[in-house]
Amino acid sequence: MEHENEIKKTPISDIDKKIEQLEERKNRIVRLASEKERKQRANRLIQTGALAEKYFGIEHLSIEKREELFKIFSDFISKNTPEKYRRNND
Repeated sequence: MEHENEIKKTPISDIDKKIEQLEERKNRIVRLASEKERKQRANRLIQTGALAEKYFGIEHLSIEKREELFKIFSDFISKNTPEKYRRNND
């Protein structure tokens, strides 16, 4: 019963203010999570590029030439990737 009295005493504007604060907090959390995911992806891309340069010796190639080289081998790699490295095999 005490809780009901407390609700009745709370003005609508206070409730609206609380809703707005919670929505702002939710948006901030979503934004931070998205930013974290973006940074993790950027880091993976950098690491993958470094590995490609290391193992394929492609530092001297332009981006266009690197893409051509990757296209040449992509079909072979896709078809011959061991099961444990495939996308749906966690």
